[in-house]
Amino acid sequence: MKQQVLKILHQRYYKSNLEPLVGLEEAFINDNVARKLHEVRTKAGLSIGELANLVGTQVSVICRLEDANYEGYSLSILNLTASALNMRVLVDFVLIIPDTQSR
Repeated sequence: MKQQVLKILHQRYYKSNLEPLVGLEEAFINDNVARKLHEVRTKAGLSIGELANLVGTQVSVICRLEDANYEGYSLSILNLTASALNMRVLVDFVLIIPDTQSR
């Protein structure tokens, strides 16, 4: 679904300028990471403070990680957080530039 939305936006507004499209994709990614972190924390029954203690960091760090507008994610803090929740982080690389054949 997300890819369809991006393709429509690309065709209507971004065909000649891909920079805003890349920014939009980054916003989707940041929102997804923040939502996922909130989801796994609450499913584990932990408060932000409890998770911060498990990770060995400050409450403000966890708050930032769960903020969809935060852009400073590092793999190391995500791995520490996942480990504290007995989980692991998976990374995937996907093409964000729409198919050039539709131009």
